[in-house]
Amino acid sequence: MLDVTHIEYTPTTSPLLAGEHAIHGAVAADSIDAWVAGHYGQPSQEQRALANGQAVVDLSHYGIVTITGSDRLNLLHTLTTQNFQGMVAPIDTEALFLDLRGRIEIAVKVHDDGETTYLITEPTMNATLVDWLTRMQFAARVEIADRTGELALLGATDEIPGLQGPVWIDPWPGIVPGGYAYTPDPADHPAVHEDYAWRLYIIEASALVETVTNLPEGFRIAGTMASEALRIAAGRPRQLVDTDDRSIPHELDWLRTAVHLEKGCYKGQETVARVHNLGHPPRRLVGLLIDGSVHGLPEAGADIILRPETEDPEAMAAARSIGTLKSVAMHHEMGAVGTAIIRRNTDPEAQLIIRETPPEGAEDAAPNFTAASQEILTSPAAGKVVGRVQGLKDLRRR
Repeated sequence: MLDVTHIEYTPTTSPLLAGEHAIHGAVAADSIDAWVAGHYGQPSQEQRALANGQAVVDLSHYGIVTITGSDRLNLLHTLTTQNFQGMVAPIDTEALFLDLRGRIEIAVKVHDDGETTYLITEPTMNATLVDWLTRMQFAARVEIADRTGELALLGATDEIPGLQGPVWIDPWPGIVPGGYAYTPDPADHPAVHEDYAWRLYIIEASALVETVTNLPEGFRIAGTMASEALRIAAGRPRQLVDTDDRSIPHELDWLRTAVHLEKGCYKGQETVARVHNLGHPPRRLVGLLIDGSVHGLPEAGADIILRPETEDPEAMAAARSIGTLKSVAMHHEMGAVGTAIIRRNTDPEAQLIIRETPPEGAEDAAPNFTAASQEILTSPAAGKVVGRVQGLKDLRRR
């Protein structure tokens, strides 16, 4: 049972997707991004432009909560996994709200400009965050406001000339003070190889159409298919996509940027410390390079199984699942990529199979099988650092 009361919230459809200001060719994104465009008719070109720092992505459906007042950082320090004491503006970090068992309830991207703290949540999570902060405010000298719909986000991989206002700069894949990397070699991370960089510009929602219409020369609008492909290739975890109601930070390598291990006294801290020092997370996030010879992309939510020695369809259909496909996209250079949550002790050299079961009403149809190879994001050796000489180099099955 989660401790935070989850409140239903439906974002407003972006004016760039529907209405008189909709951009020609805009096609709605899937899943939790359905309120903005997945692409504008040229997904491959949009992704290349975004990767080259020459595009922006409409993310106006994300939640934005602000906190003002002298106690704003102290409140977050008390409630989250991040250490805000001693931080000096401008602050760009992230933090997690956990339940008593250390499971992730709300993930927030945090920007503070010295007067206002901006908390950016995944779509639909803003009302839940406001409710929780308000209930835990007590005597703190703060003002909490849900500014979702009043403010909007534009995502970019580089600076946008002339665009003013607050901007959150993603710390991923760095290791923030008090953080810890669960990749075998912290310097050898997919995000490093991909030169991953991400910024979220916070603008007035009323200025969204004008801002996009008057982008600097050489810039264009891109859809979430582009930003998601870059995120997935960089192994960047995302709440509500790569997480479920059992997720703990260790499984997603989120200790790297969102958890301060030397900080105590927050909800879920005991689990964070125990798993990191003495135990192992039960699962791990893994990157997938997916066989591109199969027509189309597999659907998120499909089972992950170990590739058998003989690929008998009946045996593969009956094989025990070791995890779940979480994210999937077509990358402009790498081809089909994805992320999955699998059992931690799965051999990192093992070949995997993505198994898609037939939809309801088509039970007589055969499952679809797509081969995939692993890219380590969270090491099988994650956790149990007490007594370890150094690093996470040991990748033997445990």
